[in-house]
Amino acid sequence: MLFTDPVVLLCLFILSVILILWMKIGWERTLKNFPPGPYPLPLIGNLHLLDLKRPSKTLIELSKTYGPVFSFQMGVRKAVVLSGYQTVKDALVNNADEFAERNNMHIFKINSNEKGVIFSHGENWKVMRRFTLSTLRDFGMGKRTIADKIIEESAYLIDCFKSHKGKPFDNQTITNAAVCNIIVSITIGHRYQYDDSKFLRLISLINENVRLAGSPTVTLFNLYPVLGFLPGNHKTMIQNMNELHAFIQKTFVEHLKELDKNDQRSLIDAFLVKQQEEKSNPHSYFNDENLTNVVSNLFVAGTETTSTTLRWGLLLMMKYPEIQRKVQEEIAKVIGSAQPCTEHRRQMPYTDAVIHEIQRFANILPLNLPHETTVDVNFKGHFIPKGTQVITLLESVLYDKSQFEKPEEFYPQHFLDSEGKFQKKEAFMPFSAGRRVCLGETLAKMELFLFFTRLLQEFSFHLPPGVTHVDLTPAVAFTVCPLPHMICAVQR
Repeated sequence: MLFTDPVVLLCLFILSVILILWMKIGWERTLKNFPPGPYPLPLIGNLHLLDLKRPSKTLIELSKTYGPVFSFQMGVRKAVVLSGYQTVKDALVNNADEFAERNNMHIFKINSNEKGVIFSHGENWKVMRRFTLSTLRDFGMGKRTIADKIIEESAYLIDCFKSHKGKPFDNQTITNAAVCNIIVSITIGHRYQYDDSKFLRLISLINENVRLAGSPTVTLFNLYPVLGFLPGNHKTMIQNMNELHAFIQKTFVEHLKELDKNDQRSLIDAFLVKQQEEKSNPHSYFNDENLTNVVSNLFVAGTETTSTTLRWGLLLMMKYPEIQRKVQEEIAKVIGSAQPCTEHRRQMPYTDAVIHEIQRFANILPLNLPHETTVDVNFKGHFIPKGTQVITLLESVLYDKSQFEKPEEFYPQHFLDSEGKFQKKEAFMPFSAGRRVCLGETLAKMELFLFFTRLLQEFSFHLPPGVTHVDLTPAVAFTVCPLPHMICAVQR
């Protein structure tokens, strides 16, 4: 008989599961006043609509049809998308507790085991975030001590730029190295030379994982973990993260040998001291796994976004030489040949506006990291169940036409008033907002100002000979980063 054939029975079973899931999705959407959205197909949901290389573009277009709060089916799992400044602010700021959880993408869940800061949950997240913030402050975040480290590091970066003698070079690795050295000095307690093979390998691992995390194959793995046995970029990412973790573990073992609680030299030392103080507590969160992931989180987040923003900044200065010239004129007027310091920022409204506009225009993390509801939420007339993935479209905030006069253009006047004074914008959210706002925001702002002003004080940036066009097309990666390109740094 046909229906006793095992293959036929298996196919019928699979079809039945798909049908049940499909009916369940439709039932949830109608019965619970779930936000509207495109109707999902069995198994794939709405993935057939999604540009896997530029997913934010798809979601922004859909918001024009379905409104600022809409649903999008990611495979077999529902998600809610929030678009526009007012909606994202209402969720992350005005309803901060309800939207405070982190929805873990599978690749990051494997790598972190939900430890550390960025991808952890509940009390573990609270304890690790509190420790990390207080320790970063203890080691100088937002203070003159860390500013001095950035200024010192900028001298090494400038020497490296000078070594090319105005000829074309790719600035990705050395810019990453300079920024990475700041977070390395805080977490480990020293800096690396730019040609150190161990350091270069560390940067290479971070760069490759950021690039691969945004690839279509990793996106599909996050949605369908059952396909993990297949070859793909997810396997490379896991191998890279294992190597990064091994480096961190070796480092803190070395620190443990020389640990002196009265002379804590780094974040690792501070964590190890705390670990020893709580060794009798079986429920302590100060364990090796959390330490590995806290340091890993800081390495990746503290390097990639800031260095990428700086690279966008130099690229934009090459595209808009008149803006570069105005920044240099303000540097000459306020700073002269002296070393830039954080106090100069208040006297340099145009430079400050340009840096803010670089961050806005570059749109480094257009989808933000995924959030999740902590409870059932009634939001903007819709019911969002507890545990629902929430995508807060930062691109829709940074490019909101109601908040920025020319959102599609690079326009520093967005952050200047009619008198040329710097003006804040509430919709400036490159670091996200609410409970999960980037904990390195203060450090990143300091780095961007000091590195950027020091570089433009020393150099003018030009296109290589024969190149007439600055390509602002972003590469496909987890963050929005420039395509590989060459720059010329000509000493002034």
